[in-house]
Amino acid sequence: MHVHTLIIGAGPGGLACAKILAEQGFDTLVLERKQLPGPKVCAGGITWSGLISRVPETLAEKSFPKQYIKTPFQNICIEEKTPIIATVNREKLGQYMAQLAEDAGAKLRTGIVVRKIHKGNLIAQDKATRKEEEISYDNLVGADGSSSLVRRYLKLESKQLGIGINYQIPGDVTKMEWHLNNKLFGNGYAWIFPHSKTISIGAYADRQTMGPGKLKANLISWAALQGYDLDQHPAKAEYINYDYRGWNFGNTFLVGDAAGLASGLTGEGIYPAIISGEQVAHTIANPDHTTDIMDDLIAKHDKHSKMVKISAKSGILNSVLAELVTLGLRSGMIKFSKLEMAV
Repeated sequence: MHVHTLIIGAGPGGLACAKILAEQGFDTLVLERKQLPGPKVCAGGITWSGLISRVPETLAEKSFPKQYIKTPFQNICIEEKTPIIATVNREKLGQYMAQLAEDAGAKLRTGIVVRKIHKGNLIAQDKATRKEEEISYDNLVGADGSSSLVRRYLKLESKQLGIGINYQIPGDVTKMEWHLNNKLFGNGYAWIFPHSKTISIGAYADRQTMGPGKLKANLISWAALQGYDLDQHPAKAEYINYDYRGWNFGNTFLVGDAAGLASGLTGEGIYPAIISGEQVAHTIANPDHTTDIMDDLIAKHDKHSKMVKISAKSGILNSVLAELVTLGLRSGMIKFSKLEMAV
């Protein structure tokens, strides 16, 4: 079997890429190892500026013009006229984007594991039948997340990683909360994100400042003080790759977490995935396509990475920076949008 563009991974980046290529008449195949596209360890929060221009507002479960931010010394609420962040269900988002890609003419095969990649072809296996097949391609797109096989095929290291731990529990709350506490969450944060019938409670931290075991233990003890017994619920955890080392490698491309384009500062990944997926598609379709949008996204990513590097130098420095940023948000000197990946 031969295709013009083979995309590994049916996340937001891969599906955004597939839709645009299929719309322009290119033979496009997406392989996804899970049975359904969409599920991922994720708080489901997406910045409004990123959401409103990329997916329908109807996919938002709840939207929040107010954000509550707590540090050891401050407890603030910032408010804007339009929602700052909305929560989405990753499965619904995945199914919506998959439908768009398929309606455009892209082929999507789920339950397929890529075993080995060669130059110009790869070996894929159906998880149900165990049958293997060879698929050749003109272009290969790695949209296969932080542990990307395509990235490893390109011999790119992934040293700069964040850790995300999430519990999705039943409940209904109204406040979207961010909790910054260096002793508990390193240079990251804990969150309480309301969804339509559930609550996402989790924590994110750079791996340099805190390991997954300690982060999970701190999250559970912190959540208990907030009135949530997380021991009764299963945890989901995942590394978040922000080690960006390029996206265009001839006829092989990387998008989203596979490219290391998630924010090292906040762990935000949906928006960078969609933007990079779209731009890779335009580049494949037209090699002369301007890269201005990607350049802007990479510049924003670089700023976030530098802030992570600075905050990881010491606990005291990180605590001071957290208090200063929170103070800046409270006074209006810093807009919340400056902390987003949306450009």
